[in-house]
Amino acid sequence: MDKWMKFLEVNAPRIFDLAIEHTILVGLAILVALIIGVPLGIYLTTNDYLAETVLQIASVMLTIPSIALFGVMIPVFSIVNQGIGFVPAFVALVLYSQLPIIRNTYTAIRNVNPEMRDAAKGLGMKTSQRLLRVEIPNAFPIIMAGIRTAVVLNIGIGVIAAYIGAGGLGVLITQGISRGDNYLIISGSIAVAILAMIADGILLWIQKRYTPKSIAN
Repeated sequence: MDKWMKFLEVNAPRIFDLAIEHTILVGLAILVALIIGVPLGIYLTTNDYLAETVLQIASVMLTIPSIALFGVMIPVFSIVNQGIGFVPAFVALVLYSQLPIIRNTYTAIRNVNPEMRDAAKGLGMKTSQRLLRVEIPNAFPIIMAGIRTAVVLNIGIGVIAAYIGAGGLGVLITQGISRGDNYLIISGSIAVAILAMIADGILLWIQKRYTPKSIAN
């Protein structure tokens, strides 16, 4: 126990810095994934054929082993001298985020109560008004569930990014494996788990806070 406390005392600043680095990588990837995934999920509700194709592609993307996808990114981005580091890891995480975000957005908008849509039409709302005032608020809990899944997924997958020089908490784990240092491995793993729980807790609070009371009840 004394050795463990001494290890944490010495390495706590480094662990904190790597956690910030990990958070920035995942946070930016999720932000871009939302900008792409939510509008795409909404649009797919108007095109069933395209929806099936896009969801299948996103599903296949999620089945690709993370280390393999990161490996594919290296030669692709080497063309622009970005073969290792932040950029390939960032793009890979954006791709991994698409399925839960697109699928949940698509499903949530599709499953909005038709009577609510009819009532909105009866009030003279345009399509954009119905989307912003009726459909998205009612779909919000399911969309947020997809975002939470994507965030937790990316926090875990982001560990592999250390293998291509993108930094983050995976550095502790990869260094621990190469050195046979259990303290590094355990501290990295615990830090990743804590980060995932904190992120999910914050997003769950946002989900509950901004879900319409009529839906929450």
